[in-house]
Amino acid sequence: MGTTFQDAAARGRFELEEDGKLVFADYRRRDGMLVITHVEADPALRGKGAAGRLMEELTKIARRDGLKLRPFCSYAAAWLRRHREHQDLLG
Repeated sequence: MGTTFQDAAARGRFELEEDGKLVFADYRRRDGMLVITHVEADPALRGKGAAGRLMEELTKIARRDGLKLRPFCSYAAAWLRRHREHQDLLG
C-alpha cells in the first residue's frame, strides 16, 4: 500500500491515507482562507509524521489556490509555528 492525499470537499476535510490508515484535517473555506478546525490521525499513525505530511500537502493547496491559513486546531497552529517556511500563509 502507499500514500494518497485528497481534498474531500464534500466532507469539508483534507485526507491523507497511508497503508489503509487515515489522517485528516477538517476545514472551511471562507473569505480567501482555509480555516483549519481539527486535525486527527488514526492511532496507528500517531508519532510517525503522518499529520505533518498532511499539513505539507495542505500548504501546497493553500499556495496553489492563493489562500491564507487560519488554524483554530492546536496541532495545526503548533505545526505552522514550527515550520517557519509557511509563515507567509498565516492570515
